[in-house]
Amino acid sequence: MGFLRHKSEEPKIDLTPMVDVVFLLLIFFMISTTFIETSGISIQLPSVSSPAPPSREEKEVRISVTAEGNIFHHHPNSPKPEPLTEEEMDRLLEHYGAEEAGQMTFFLLADRDSRHGKVVKVMDSARKHGFRKLAIGTLTEKGLKP
Repeated sequence: MGFLRHKSEEPKIDLTPMVDVVFLLLIFFMISTTFIETSGISIQLPSVSSPAPPSREEKEVRISVTAEGNIFHHHPNSPKPEPLTEEEMDRLLEHYGAEEAGQMTFFLLADRDSRHGKVVKVMDSARKHGFRKLAIGTLTEKGLKP
């Protein structure tokens, strides 16, 4: 009598549940992570105690002034700030034009030990080129705020 032999199948491991768990963990960590904006330059921002909520705008120009008086431009597509002279900063701000600059925010990050005269020059240059909204970066207990 000839019995038919059934081929036994190899055991298979279903990876679908594991992939689902990995994606859920990825989404959880993406949502729960806080992103802190730090530049590649050392700036000690002044501290404030007022709990005003930060209001960030999509269109802004970020300029930093270090304690030594160096000026940096934070380009949105570059992770590293670009050093500028006062003349280069004037050309950069002039590039935006008075009408576009009037709609943008000039975000100034000045070190708490920077010279007052240098900070005023940067602010005056922004006003001269049509920027009407000025935000000065400070630190609170929760981090950076304009």
